[in-house]
Amino acid sequence: MLEAALSVDKALEAADKAALFKTFTKVLAQRAGWIASFMAKWSPDWPGQSGHIHMSLQKNDGSSAFFEADAPHTMSEAMRHFIGGQQALMPELLAMVACTVNAYTRLIPGFWAPTEASWGVDNRTCALRAIRGGPTSQRIEYRIASADLNPYIALSAALASGLWGVEHGIEPDEPVIGNAYEQEFAAERKLPATLIEAAYRLRDSQTARELFGKEFVEHYAATREWEEREFRKAVTDWELKRYFEII
Repeated sequence: MLEAALSVDKALEAADKAALFKTFTKVLAQRAGWIASFMAKWSPDWPGQSGHIHMSLQKNDGSSAFFEADAPHTMSEAMRHFIGGQQALMPELLAMVACTVNAYTRLIPGFWAPTEASWGVDNRTCALRAIRGGPTSQRIEYRIASADLNPYIALSAALASGLWGVEHGIEPDEPVIGNAYEQEFAAERKLPATLIEAAYRLRDSQTARELFGKEFVEHYAATREWEEREFRKAVTDWELKRYFEII
């Protein structure tokens, strides 16, 4: 398993880079007689493959909208509200970020993937990691995303929810200190456990309809519901091993 870091860019160009990287990697591996996979979880024995998104905002003058030297954790009000929006909308928009059935096998405790819409300062057990730095490096790591994401749709969800938080002044919870897997969270921070649950949450989200339009939300949610129905037609190796002889 390898890790690749794509250089910083504007949102659309960053999505282009991610899509091109995945395509190029698969072609390069194929030429060498290998297979490169971006499945979120390809083995039950190993942590999943992530697609973390690092995000920052600039003001019109090019300075950081997230950095404030005298603020707690050097986080500006805009950064705090950006995290608040992402945290609030993550359960409703999860289908746009975790878009396959397989993605939800990654979101389990203890495998370095978040299980609630949590945030912390430099805390890798949370869904959102606030990274302190100077004016050119203060940023948020959106850790819920997996390697199988559609970079355009996932970036849209992450960016729109953050900007929605800034626009509405959404305050986040207190930052998580310590291991997020060992802590209890409010019911509204719980993430959907399956793709079908996430698709229903997206379809029912009035905020998603306001941000992305009714037509997109209904069409995209329908495609994720179809994906789940196709999965339910399958007979897995686990079912055969468990039931074939004993039932």
